[in-house]
Amino acid sequence: MSTAASARTVGRPSGATARTPALYPSLITHVRTRPRRHVLRHRTYLWLVDLDALPRLPRILRPLARFDARDHFGGGRREGAPATIREGLEAFLAARGVALHGGRVLMLAHARVFGHVFNPLSLYWCHTPDGVLRCVVAEVHNTYGQRHCYLLEPQAAEHGSGRTHQEFRTEKELYVSPFFGVDGAYRMRLPVPDERLDLGVRLESDGSHRLTATVRGVRRPAGTAGLLRAAVRHPWSTAAVSLGIRFHGLRLWRRGLPVQPRPPHPHQEGMQ
Repeated sequence: MSTAASARTVGRPSGATARTPALYPSLITHVRTRPRRHVLRHRTYLWLVDLDALPRLPRILRPLARFDARDHFGGGRREGAPATIREGLEAFLAARGVALHGGRVLMLAHARVFGHVFNPLSLYWCHTPDGVLRCVVAEVHNTYGQRHCYLLEPQAAEHGSGRTHQEFRTEKELYVSPFFGVDGAYRMRLPVPDERLDLGVRLESDGSHRLTATVRGVRRPAGTAGLLRAAVRHPWSTAAVSLGIRFHGLRLWRRGLPVQPRPPHPHQEGMQ
């Protein structure tokens, strides 16, 4: 897996002025090309937050958005678990020789809604104190209660627009879909969200791609009105994500896709 274990920083100032918190009503699309073509589209909304300045909502709105350390990294209810999401992130990075020295971290994720959360992918853009992107952490959850974090080192790539995007490649290490084994590699395009959210993840294997996922959205204010609007349009959004994944899995199974064996997932260092 590509890591950012070296002490150097890469990239240019990125995300240092991103306005948080923010909401991104989003369209998530998955296109499977192997072994059979299948398209999934799901509308939801995601939060972009600063880990050192998480939203403080009025009491009446707190059931609609809660950010809990137990939902990320080594979090849980056991003794010694991280008290905050940032603490869990720092422990994960420290085990890989990475220190942020207080630099800003932006997280894109679902919040807990009515006590439930499921984040297939949470992203953390980690910056140095002077605003340079140090690394990105991609935290993946599967429907079997397992999580795995990928430490990604950015490599700038100029696109036709002249804007620098951050692109990554990492070997797949977590069993996610029951119809794919733990083989292949992810190629990820993960620019820091600004007025628009535009992410892409491609699973590649044997010289071709099996799955392409995109997340696209437009920034909206995360005030009371914005949150209520998003909650009305997408009631109990996190439960809808969980149910949608299982529904599409059932459709694929009924179409005859073979289920791949699920190997044990080794514990990751720094996820105590």
